[in-house]
This record gives sequence, C-alpha cells and structure tokens, in this order.
Amino acid sequence: MIRIEDLYKSYNNFHALKGINLHIAKGELFAYLGPNGAGKTTTIRILTGLARLTSGNAYLNGFHIEQEKRKAKEQSGVVPQLINLDQELTVFENLDIHGRLFQMRAKERGKKIHKLLGYVELDQRKDNLVKQLSGGMKRRLVIARALIHSPRILFLDEPTVGLDANIRRRIWALIKKIQQSGTTIFLTTHYIEEAEFLAERVAFLNEGRIVAIDTPQRLMSGQGTWAIDRVDDDDIKTVYFKAREEAKQFIAMQQESFTLRRVNLEDAFLALTGKKVK
Repeated sequence: MIRIEDLYKSYNNFHALKGINLHIAKGELFAYLGPNGAGKTTTIRILTGLARLTSGNAYLNGFHIEQEKRKAKEQSGVVPQLINLDQELTVFENLDIHGRLFQMRAKERGKKIHKLLGYVELDQRKDNLVKQLSGGMKRRLVIARALIHSPRILFLDEPTVGLDANIRRRIWALIKKIQQSGTTIFLTTHYIEEAEFLAERVAFLNEGRIVAIDTPQRLMSGQGTWAIDRVDDDDIKTVYFKAREEAKQFIAMQQESFTLRRVNLEDAFLALTGKKVK
C-alpha cells in the first residue's frame, strides 16, 4: 500500500533523508520512530504532497506521489501533530467543509459525517463549537476529518501528543478499530509504549537513515528479556539478560540501588542508535 524506493531529501547542504526504502502492506499498522530531526515529519510531508522529494520514488496504493499527485493524495488522510480545526465552527461544520473539499455530494457528506461522529463518539457534540471541546475530543474530531473521504491510508503524526494517559489509551483503541476496518496506518510517535502496543512492525530512523525494521517483539528480544537499571555517576546504566534467573544472580552481587524490569522497545532503539526517542 505504501512503497518507498531510495528516497532522498535535501535542503541546500542538509540531507534530511538519505536513501529510505520501505514497503508497507495493506491493512498494516506501521510505526516510524526516531529522535527529533531524524526525518520522520519530512517523510510524511513528502508522502502527503506537502514537500517534494529530491530523488527516488514513492507510491501510495500504486500511484506515484508526484507523477500522479492527485490520485496519490486521494488515497490518504492525515492527522497532523498540531490540531488545525476551525475553532469558531461547529463539529459538524468542520467535517462538512472537509467533505466539500473532496467534492462529496451533500447527501453522501451528511451520511458519512453522521457515521463518523458515531464512530469517534462525538455524535452528541455535533452542534458544539470546536473551542468548547476537550483536547481528547478535538483529537478524535481530527481523526474523523481525516477519514471523511474513506482513505486507504491514514498518516498519524504524533496523534496523542499532549494528552493524558487515559485519553491516549482511548485514542489507541480508536486507532486499532480503524486498522481493523482494513485501513493502512503509518504512525509517528514519541511515546515508545504507543508504538510497542499498536504497531505490527517498527522502523527506527536515525539521521535520515533507517537502521532497523522488524516487529517490536523481535527488536526487543535482540537485547534480552530482562533489564536492570542502576544509577552510576548521575547516569543510568542498563544491563540486559535473557533469563530472569541470570538477572537475579547479577542483583545478588550488587551493592548499588537498582530496578529490575522487562526489556522495552526504547532499549532496542537506544542500542541501535545511541539516542532516545524524543
């Protein structure tokens, strides 16, 4: 559904992307992780037609993003990091305007808006001004707006940034429901547990290059199963173990304070890049 071949993007002498290659299947939920400046947003901007590639090729559902730009853009919906709704319009009016931009007929628009508002649990809020909504409600409305034209692909750029843990998990449930409908989802996030919970495959991006692609489970197992964190000279040092018994034996020999935990996806990212996802 998404195919990227040897993608490069340069701004003057700065090389933001350095030969990205990706194949993402229909219905897959794919997470694209990296620290600030790694090239995540640049990739999404290119795939959604907001920036031009320097060289290489990319396709959405078989349509070249530049040679068949209109067809390619019709394949996707975008949930940006910043909430860009019209605060002075109602929930319904925000969706209605977006449907008009995709040249949807009035009857089709009305039916789709009614369905989407039920889908994101905002049907009781359709006549409220957007500025009256909570942050979580606005996020759900942005997701509904991205789905108005029934896209085959959904780009989620930091979809839960700034939300508390309970609201984040509610958005996660909605994202899973969208995937189960057959939509391909391309996710960027700074919440490593979000990718670990949601994604079927993960790509680690560092300085414009993909350094690893695999399932979260395989990426984590490369480090081990158990981790011990201990404070050492104002830094946290981590030691990894395949078995809990090995970790316990190590603990028995230590005098410093420590924390025993399971290995997570951030451990794998740190091992491969030397950086944190932030």
